Amino acid sequence: MHRKLTITLDEAVYEALHRKVGRGRISQFVEDLVRPYVLPEAMEAAYREMAADTVREREALEWSEDTSRDAADDEAG
Repeated sequence: MHRKLTITLDEAVYEALHRKVGRGRISQFVEDLVRPYVLPEAMEAAYREMAADTVREREALEWSEDTSRDAADDEAG
């Protein structure tokens, strides 16, 4: 069962949601973002899903390695 919720957003955020997510898809987008924070079992499932995404994991590793390298360069420089 779905329930209706009214929220207030900054106009720029609202317009960006329409551009990026698309009209009629915002509710599902927000639910997908919020669910892991309010339903513990959903958080576990989300972590499992992220870990199974090998492309995302590889990109995350590359990002963290680049960030570590940048921090080391800042300390040395």
